Amino acid sequence: MAKHSKKRRPLRTALRLLAAALLAALFVHWDNTAIQTAWFEPVFSGLPAGFDGCRIVVLGDLHSAWFGRGNERLTDAVREAEPDYIFLVGDLVDAFREAPEGYAETTAAGLADIAPVYYVTGNHEWAAGDVPELKETLEARGVTVLDNRFVTLERNGDAIVLAGIDDPNGYADQKPPETVAAEVCAQYGDPFWILLAHRNNLFPHRYSLLGADLVVSGHGHGGLVRLPFTDGLVSTERTLFPSYTAGLYEKNGSVLFVTRGLGNSGRTFRLFNRPEAAVVTLKSGELESGESES
Repeated sequence: MAKHSKKRRPLRTALRLLAAALLAALFVHWDNTAIQTAWFEPVFSGLPAGFDGCRIVVLGDLHSAWFGRGNERLTDAVREAEPDYIFLVGDLVDAFREAPEGYAETTAAGLADIAPVYYVTGNHEWAAGDVPELKETLEARGVTVLDNRFVTLERNGDAIVLAGIDDPNGYADQKPPETVAAEVCAQYGDPFWILLAHRNNLFPHRYSLLGADLVVSGHGHGGLVRLPFTDGLVSTERTLFPSYTAGLYEKNGSVLFVTRGLGNSGRTFRLFNRPEAAVVTLKSGELESGESES
């Protein structure tokens, strides 16, 4: 009887290892496909009263990912947040995979049906090519493309300025961010203004110096793998322990918000870092920040 039991041990061990591997695979799949709605409340002393409580959904780095048929799980999550505005901060498509047919059109139309949508390019759009065609497609579906230009947003009798810049992967002769910032100041004086700029890693030494009250970015993917007491394990540039990868930061009098994004590029995957639909609610008061998740 004892010999018979010993013969079964290798089989039991193999079954346990197989079960553990299956559970790990299911967790990684869930961790890369289950959208998490994260809520943030940056507070600004100079925010016009009419924008106190303004709710913005920030989406980035989709990389051609579908979340349900026609991205319905994504649009459902955005609709439930009841945003005043939606910001798309680049890498809608991926340079290493062909976007599904109708991807940009379907995603843009679904979001534009919820609230006004504003978009800037990321590095992957330029690497994939056909950026002018993509911009035309988005505009035709109701999305405002901010390619080195700015608009005013009005709410409850007050106005702020929203500017957006093309990614540095774009044309060599494109208008630099410093020129866009100078044009904002020349036209409006010293307004409360928000800058959409894809690359999170350019904030500390460049974008934070432009004078924007709030910079909204993506690109960092939350550091891909999120571990306790870190701001992510690996940057999209493959450096270890990056910063400015998720949430709220402050430098040089400017606040940065970085979304962890939604998709993956190439062979990358997320770990303890679910796809994020970020809800940023602007608050008037002394400068501080807060966050909660659901």
